[in-house]
Amino acid sequence: MDFQSRLERKGLNRREFLKAVAAATAALGLPAIYEPRIAEAVEKAAAKPPVIWLEGQDCTGCTESVLASFDPGPAEIVLDLLSVRYHETIMAASGTVAESWLEDNIKQGGYLLVVEGSIPTADDRFLTIGGRPFRQIVEEAAAKAGAIVAVGACACFGGIPAAGPTGAKGVQDVVKNKPVINLPGCPVKPTWVLGTVLQYLVFKKVPQLDGNKRPLAYFGTLLHDNCPRRGHFEQSQFLTDWNDPSQKDYCLLLKGCKGPKTYTDCAQSWWNDGVNFCINASSPCAGCTQPEFYAAGPLDHRAGFAPLYVRTDTMSLPGVGGVSPGTVGKVIAGAAVVGAGVHLIGNAATGRLKQEKQEKPGKPDKPEKGRRN
Repeated sequence: MDFQSRLERKGLNRREFLKAVAAATAALGLPAIYEPRIAEAVEKAAAKPPVIWLEGQDCTGCTESVLASFDPGPAEIVLDLLSVRYHETIMAASGTVAESWLEDNIKQGGYLLVVEGSIPTADDRFLTIGGRPFRQIVEEAAAKAGAIVAVGACACFGGIPAAGPTGAKGVQDVVKNKPVINLPGCPVKPTWVLGTVLQYLVFKKVPQLDGNKRPLAYFGTLLHDNCPRRGHFEQSQFLTDWNDPSQKDYCLLLKGCKGPKTYTDCAQSWWNDGVNFCINASSPCAGCTQPEFYAAGPLDHRAGFAPLYVRTDTMSLPGVGGVSPGTVGKVIAGAAVVGAGVHLIGNAATGRLKQEKQEKPGKPDKPEKGRRN
């Protein structure tokens, strides 16, 4: 079935398709000049690029999250946008049939490899699939993949399994010879997965990444910068009693919120088709997109975010170092006063302040001698 027939089957005409492409372009933060290239990439994707989706030490939460996508829905993702050749949770095949199908597709190469869940490295016996160590399967699949995407906190940085005895690692710590795109989160957000795949189809290269190999388009800003409770934070209004109605929208920092240290677009782009996200549902940010999540226990020596619902005693603010949460608002207010003072001094130094005093209300501004308007 050609691409136009696919559109007609869904009740779409060419004009409506191009409008959808324009919306997708804007959602990716790309200029409008890329719309024709994205439209072309989507049309070529009608051939359905092959995807191998491997699951390691995971809870299948990332799979559930992606399949809970509203637009496009799970059937469109699995059957129309992509050709999911191997996925233990959703495929009908099992046993030797499934494993032989995986081997055949690895031999062909050129697929998009998605890895969900961490990889045990302490002992291969901690996780075997079809009698083979999961680490070995990942390495073989990565060798012939066109691109590698790690989805979820576990696949990116080890996640919660890293606190246990398995020596759990992220894909980037096992696959060293090929670039890996990290899409962390517990679970991953569907828009991050679909947007990254679309961008790869358009540009045929890895998107711009940060120091933790995360796409800057989704992980370029602190959640705290766009938090709906930011005003209460700056007023030093922190929630201490869940049962006090007057504290309903107070900052959750004292309840373990990791928003000031977490890079994600959750506050700008809400989950479930824009319905909600953690802090708006009165749950502290767990920092699940950071390498520090979860990091706990004697076998994990990272300075992590566990326990999740424990107060952060100190936090770092640019230029002022560590301060206690109770004085955060005062520090920010003081910084604002200092900033206003610097602005005032700057105006006086450049002569703008003097000029403003000389101007009389109700009369047009006169240009300074020797200057042009």
